[in-house]
Amino acid sequence: MAKRSKKVSESYVTMTELVLPNDTNTLNNLMGGKLMQWMDIVSAIAAQKHSNRIVVTASVDNVSFEKPIQLGNVVTLRAKVTRAFSSSMEVRIEVTGEDIPNGKKFDSNTAYFTFVAVDQSGRPIDVPEAIPETPEEKEFFAGALRRRQLRLVLAGRMKPDEATELKSIFNLDVK
Repeated sequence: MAKRSKKVSESYVTMTELVLPNDTNTLNNLMGGKLMQWMDIVSAIAAQKHSNRIVVTASVDNVSFEKPIQLGNVVTLRAKVTRAFSSSMEVRIEVTGEDIPNGKKFDSNTAYFTFVAVDQSGRPIDVPEAIPETPEEKEFFAGALRRRQLRLVLAGRMKPDEATELKSIFNLDVK
């Protein structure tokens, strides 16, 4: 059976949250753990939309907190599948904060989460190929293989000399 394909745009998800007192730390900033929970939810929905399957979080790339989001700010999380492999999908999440009364919008976080589609027994199952259309989608698609190989090398699941996409970055000469 030929592998199905879906446009990257079919996985787009936007989620909006209001930062309430219970979401904040003692400095009245959004707690990192709460933001990561929202990021996991929005990216899981994007992966489910792409795969039409149950998905589980496999990995979370570096999450850097660039700018704090404060009590009363609105948080917008945008997620989309950047590339699909056999059963896994990379999802990019972009987080912005907004101080609506003061008319200020700002970028807060960007991260990549990886999900694996599973069947009802929890076994990995094939997912459709992701088809990028816009220049931005094509750029994220192209970089996804490098990010995947780096994840696998760091996890000890791939030998560095097998990471073909990383060789050009690090000028690795493999014998």
